[in-house]
Amino acid sequence: MAIPTTRTKVKADISIDKDKCTGCGLCVSVCKDFSLTIIENKASASADSVFGCIGCGHCMAICPSGAIEIHGRELSPSDLFVLPAKESIADYDSLMNLYNRRRSVREFNDKPVEKELIDKIIHAAMSAPMGIPPSDVNLLVLDNKQKVLRFTEDFCKLLEGMQWLVSNWFMTIMRPFWGKERDEFFRNFLRPLIKKYIGNMKNGVNYVTYDAPLAIYFYGSPYADPADPLIAATYAMLAGESLGLGTCFLGAIHPMIQNSGAKNFRKAYGIRYPSKEGIIVIFGYPSVKYSKGINRNFASITFN
Repeated sequence: MAIPTTRTKVKADISIDKDKCTGCGLCVSVCKDFSLTIIENKASASADSVFGCIGCGHCMAICPSGAIEIHGRELSPSDLFVLPAKESIADYDSLMNLYNRRRSVREFNDKPVEKELIDKIIHAAMSAPMGIPPSDVNLLVLDNKQKVLRFTEDFCKLLEGMQWLVSNWFMTIMRPFWGKERDEFFRNFLRPLIKKYIGNMKNGVNYVTYDAPLAIYFYGSPYADPADPLIAATYAMLAGESLGLGTCFLGAIHPMIQNSGAKNFRKAYGIRYPSKEGIIVIFGYPSVKYSKGINRNFASITFN
């Protein structure tokens, strides 16, 4: 038995060097699949595994003697690295300063984002946690202003053929099925948004991707945890902020290009899978400068 993803459908192999193993049991304590046990004071593969090794690598990473190797599910010992010293990491105040400095920027200088920075953003996003390894997050990288603009123009052409979704007759028919809240969303947000997108693009004004010099679309697969693309995108956004870039989440594009009528659009841009959740992040050197932030809050916080 193994948890399937688009990248693998078999479990990983656990290799234990009995001569190196000290029987400390740390590997057993961190394996939540029960793939490991202690037999005669040595770590051993367990017969009570729930799914088979999913390749999280926790046991390999925590073993103080290097007795465990995991091979499979896109993981091998070569993926291990020494953790940074605790003294080198950002403290809470430094982290909050990064969070608080970030604003949603939609105004960019006409300057490309260097490949070195793009690589750093992607590398940071790869470190995001995931539901089940290996990651089923996919990226579409539009790495210059011209590519972003072409994508945007094609997206607006796609929207022109999908305007029936926000027509009065369709929303009237669907209201009993999808309820008041979704009806309000379609009438008061989606319909005016589509109209603005299409109308302004025809006049040469880009209110979709704001002439950004870099856009990255994060999406999953039918196997992916729906949260995975959003978490990876958040890591990328914060990495961009740390590199001096302005960033902004664009949430309205994903639902439209994942619509069944957008199959040819997805194929044209190499979007490999339908995805429950996804989001586009735009990046660029900001042409505006904020001196103040705005406090935010949650809808509710319940301690129970």
